[in-house]
This record gives sequence, structure tokens and C-alpha cells, in this order.
Amino acid sequence: MNQLKFYSEKQVSKLISTRQGETKLAEKIKVATSFEDVQKSEAKIVIFGIPEDIGVRANFGKPGTSNAWQAFLEAFLNVQENQFNSGENVLLLGEINTSEAMEKAGNIDVSDPNYVQKLGDLVEQLDAAVSEVVKNVILAGKFPVIIGGGHNNAYGNIKGAAEALGHAINVLNIDAHTDLRRLEHRHSGNGFSYAFKNGFLEKYSVFGLHQNYTPQYIYDEMNASEAYQYSLLEELPKHQRTQEFSQNLAFIKANKFGLELDCDAIANFPSSAISPAGIDLDEARTLLREAAKEKNCCYLHICEAVATNNFPTGKALSYLVTDFLKEKKHA
Repeated sequence: MNQLKFYSEKQVSKLISTRQGETKLAEKIKVATSFEDVQKSEAKIVIFGIPEDIGVRANFGKPGTSNAWQAFLEAFLNVQENQFNSGENVLLLGEINTSEAMEKAGNIDVSDPNYVQKLGDLVEQLDAAVSEVVKNVILAGKFPVIIGGGHNNAYGNIKGAAEALGHAINVLNIDAHTDLRRLEHRHSGNGFSYAFKNGFLEKYSVFGLHQNYTPQYIYDEMNASEAYQYSLLEELPKHQRTQEFSQNLAFIKANKFGLELDCDAIANFPSSAISPAGIDLDEARTLLREAAKEKNCCYLHICEAVATNNFPTGKALSYLVTDFLKEKKHA
């Protein structure tokens, strides 16, 4: 599968910080060297990354989401294997091969009048790659966990899951934004718009939406349709957030659904649209654990994070994933 860049055991071993008497997740996690390993493996969780920020740039955002996957991987592989965490049921698939698209994006002159449209063409290529991988992972009977890149990749996740399952799916998105912008060139702000347009998305719930950064035309669209539900951050007292999140889950959980977490939703989390307002990291961890309990959850996607020198982005992402996996193994 040429959409994927696989890792060797040697490459993974270089990322492990070993200590006598300790075992890290990386020492138990299986590493795929071809897609056939996904089909043969007994592991139910398949993790892969999307190291790109093309969709963010196409949405006039700040680049940097391309580095989150590597930061996550280095932290996640060094989590302790113990009575709470296990890598036995995890297969590391590798990453979407984005190097050519990233190089092309970097060579487009920002003064080009068609700059964002050309980036959008590259995003469409990424859409095809992401959807093909997600589709085949689910067809193999596995659960995909997708890390990194912009929220443009939600479209590929939804399309791939819907094609694998043979029907449109629902989505619960923990996000400061709806990403329901107009059907212009593809970018990180219209993945859900395109998923609806192309019949892959049936019901859509947004939790933690910020009043200040959603255009009125999107509010009008959501208010007029029963396919949408949203919970505004400003109307979520901290002590009621978990309870409110249960209502968002109830809206979509009767059928197969994808779970999306945009790190923009977490206050002060380094991301493409970092905000001083939002839920905190521990709240995000709690919400992921709640969603993981649902049997109809068919994928997890964490996106828009940016690795920086003054925040442990990789470690934060690894907390989110390990929390989710602890609950998912019982669902």
C-alpha cells in the first residue's frame, strides 16, 4: 500500500529509552512492515500518523501540525508497560506518506493568486490516501487511532469508515470550531461539509464550540437541521461538562460513529489555532474515556496539535491515547 510509510523494528527501537527492570510499550507493541501484517495481526488497535499541515495552510492557519506525530510517537512508545497500560493489543502501522505532498506545498509561492487552491488540490490527494488506509484497517476488523496533521483529515477518516461499513456514519467532534465552512477548495475548515455533501456523514455533534469563532451562516445551517447538535463552551459550567457530553454522545451513539478531538478545544494547548479558553487537558482525557466505552465508536482521530519546545505536546497526546485505549479494551 503505497499510501503508507512503514517502520522497521530497528527504527522503532531507536526511539525507546530502556532502563533495567522496566518494560516500555514499544517493547510489546507490534510493528507492521506491510499491510498484510494488519490482516494477520491479532492486535485490535492500529495506530498511524499523518505528518502534514497542508490543510491548515490552505485554511489560512498557522503551520506546524506536521510535527505532532513524531512527538506523540516518541512519548507513547516510552510509556511504561504495567498493570494499567499494555501494548499487546496495539499494532503500529506507520504514517501516511506525505513527503511528496509536503514538498510540493512548500514550493508553492505564497504570492501566487491561486496559492490556497493549489494547496487544496494537495489536500484532495491526502484525502484519498487517508480514506483508503482507514477503510482497509476497518475492513480488517481493526480499530484505527489516527494522530497528527490538520482537521482536513477528518474527511478521509469519515469517508474511509463509511465505505468500509457500507453506510454513512455519525461523528462526535470535540472542537472549538465546527469545520463546516463553505464547499470551496479543500482545507482544514470544511472536512465535515464535504463529508455531508458526499453522503458519508449522517449526524454530527460538536462539543465545546466557541461562540466567537463560528460564522452566523454555520449557526443558521445547524439550527435549521436535525442532523446537527452543538454544545457551546460558554454554556458549559465546568461541573456539568461530563453530563453534557453524555447528551452529545446520546445524539450519535446509536449507530457507528467516529470520535474527533481537535486540540484547539483544549485551553493553551499548542495547536494551529491555540486559544486561552477551552476545556482543560484532564477534562479532555475524561471525555475520551467516556466515548471509548461506546461499542459503536469506530475510530479515534486527534489532530491540530503542534509540538513546541515549551510544552510537552507528545506526552499530552500520549495521555489522551492511553486513556482512550484503557477503556476501549472493555467496550
